[in-house]
Amino acid sequence: MSAEAGVVYLAGAGPGDPELLTVRALRLLESCDVILPDDLVSDEVLALADGPGRLQPAIVVPVGKRCGQPRITQAGIHELMLLHAGAGRSVLRLKSGDPLVFGRASEEIAALTEAGIRFEIVPGITAAFAVAAALKTPLTDRGAASKLIFATAHHAAAKDGGGGLELTPKWEGAFPRDATLVVYMPGRRFGLLAEELRAAGIAGEMPCVAVSKASTKEERVTRTTLAGLGEAEVGEAPVILMIGWAIRV
Repeated sequence: MSAEAGVVYLAGAGPGDPELLTVRALRLLESCDVILPDDLVSDEVLALADGPGRLQPAIVVPVGKRCGQPRITQAGIHELMLLHAGAGRSVLRLKSGDPLVFGRASEEIAALTEAGIRFEIVPGITAAFAVAAALKTPLTDRGAASKLIFATAHHAAAKDGGGGLELTPKWEGAFPRDATLVVYMPGRRFGLLAEELRAAGIAGEMPCVAVSKASTKEERVTRTTLAGLGEAEVGEAPVILMIGWAIRV
């Protein structure tokens, strides 16, 4: 089904490989008037917007971040969505992975709702699932992991004036032994992150896999343990970490 005029589509572009796009996302790429992609949306995915059935080129306005620095504010993204949809154009707000996983979708949904703009959410394959499939490893296992935790890492100021890393969301008490932890956007301070996780009770010998540029031709897999993470040679961003006894290394 083609895009409708005046509607904003919050859609997932998957982890990078265009073969992992949903059929719905592909149809929207081929028919939306305006495309607002994040930086992690691959060029191969965006190239599909120039399909043979398109009558006129789409307006493509990148709205992501580079090296953590926004080229446009979140408020600016809201303005673009409202501007184009209000002018009767169909808008594809294209996010890497799944739009509802660490993609600030709640803020965009709130802005669209307040403005009375029609919108649709189109799920995508989040990076964790693509990585697990590529590694042929489960994220849960009857004997090893009955829980799956998604988190992100962010910098936090320490009391001594130094810098540290904290996971969001946090958990109370010891980290569950029967869980697989997936860390999106872990940064580059892997030693500090490992220290925090070990302080939460995760064993140093627990398997750990770091995957750089998942599902792309530049994908790089680093297998280690949590104790060895700080010394591991992890590839370039974006990186996703998987930690747990269920991970097959």
